[in-house]
Amino acid sequence: MDTLRYRFDRMQKIYADGGYRGELGGQVKQQLGWDMEITLRSDKETGFKPVPKRWVVERTFLWLENFRRLAKDYEYTVSSSAAMVFLSFIALALNNISSI
Repeated sequence: MDTLRYRFDRMQKIYADGGYRGELGGQVKQQLGWDMEITLRSDKETGFKPVPKRWVVERTFLWLENFRRLAKDYEYTVSSSAAMVFLSFIALALNNISSI
């Protein structure tokens, strides 16, 4: 966690899924000074209702699914896999700029 503190020095809050409930939130607050907000979906709701902040992550994954190279793990190294994700986001940004 010490590496995270220096790498993300401006971070103040983490949005997490319900799977991260428990001791992790206390550790993050104590060691890093960041707030951790857990977003839970309700099983009582019928139909689709977006959960606050969670839809941003789901939308991003949907965008990345449109790139065939990211559909399977074709890359041999983590750095080349990360490069493919960066290139995908660059392509998305260029498409948004060209549509203006």
